[in-house]
Amino acid sequence: MNVFISLAAVVFLFLAGLLGAGAGLDALFGIVIPYIAIFLFLGGLIYRVMIWANVPVPFRIPTTSGQEKSLPWIKQSKLDNPSSTLGVIGRMALEILCFRSLLKNTKTELHEDGHVAYGSSLWLWLGSMAFHWSMLIILLRHIRLFIEPVPGAITFLHKLDGFLQIGAPVFYVTSFIFPIALLYLLFRRLGDPKLRYISLVNDYFPLFLLIGVGISGFWLRYISKTDIASVKELTVGLMSFRPVTPAAISPLFYGHLFLVCVLLGYFPFSKLVHMAGVFFSPTRNLANTNREAHHANPWDYPVKVHTYEEYEDEFREKMKAVGIPVEKE
Repeated sequence: MNVFISLAAVVFLFLAGLLGAGAGLDALFGIVIPYIAIFLFLGGLIYRVMIWANVPVPFRIPTTSGQEKSLPWIKQSKLDNPSSTLGVIGRMALEILCFRSLLKNTKTELHEDGHVAYGSSLWLWLGSMAFHWSMLIILLRHIRLFIEPVPGAITFLHKLDGFLQIGAPVFYVTSFIFPIALLYLLFRRLGDPKLRYISLVNDYFPLFLLIGVGISGFWLRYISKTDIASVKELTVGLMSFRPVTPAAISPLFYGHLFLVCVLLGYFPFSKLVHMAGVFFSPTRNLANTNREAHHANPWDYPVKVHTYEEYEDEFREKMKAVGIPVEKE
């Protein structure tokens, strides 16, 4: 049921943008909704980050999977159990850029003899890497639609992603990797009974939303071949706060754009916000110096306590009445 609800919601959103633009609501789906989506994205993300930044972390609670720094003759695992800022930076870099934690005990198998074995889920790691890196490259490539002139770095990335060019338009590798990786992550969730049991609408909806964005973008580029010049006129107008809705843009583009806007507005209030949250996770961004330094609890203020002696003085007679031994008669 969660799958069908999420899929139906994404199909409805796409059709709303497609049919709405076809009914003459170009300004609504091309100007008003994108501005609302950007406001929700930036405002929601700043709000979430401010909340995380103001949460006190009085203790060192890094999650570790290696030898802590201790005696000089015991080799420390400097990345799995860092004790310095440089080690934390290295650990965070490997996690953010390479998803290193996905290669650690993410698969559990119970053998016939009762032995439990832990291993790495290599396909999950590969699918996640393909999805996240292709999405980053696609986002960077799209910068050329918003600014003029286009920076040289974006032009280089454009050529690098299209190095397998076959005819026109340019064949982008990420245009294929992005939806394929998302479909793998979706079918993995559907194919694993344990994972499917704990999956909710807020797990499936972002997946279908991203798949919808990827497939509609693929269709616009390679099949219907939308007018890129008109699209750039729209996006540059949005960025310069002089919005226009060129007549040459097809309604299919507005369906794609509406899905992107929903994704932007939904992002700060969903699990997708882990993109920013990983930087504020005390289990990863703290050095493990618990053996080197004493970390006092800043909340250890004096409190009124009720000692056992006071408790016995208060209830002595009642305790003796029901046979409970007391220290003082």
